[in-house]
Amino acid sequence: MKHRIIFAALMSFVLSLLMSAWITFMNIGAHADFVSFWMHAWIYAWPAAGTISFIFGPYLHQLATKLAGK
Repeated sequence: MKHRIIFAALMSFVLSLLMSAWITFMNIGAHADFVSFWMHAWIYAWPAAGTISFIFGPYLHQLATKLAGK
């Protein structure tokens, strides 16, 4: 369980950080306040991504294992 929580936290941190940057850039471009808008979006995205990763991670891991034929 400890590994699952740490993995979900780290994976959701990286994914939400990068995705919120990309979506913010796509929405407003290279705006003078880009970092401020990005961090505002990320603050909301990380808890959602963490919860989703924690809940669906094990199921998706099983699915990936089946699809890979292992």
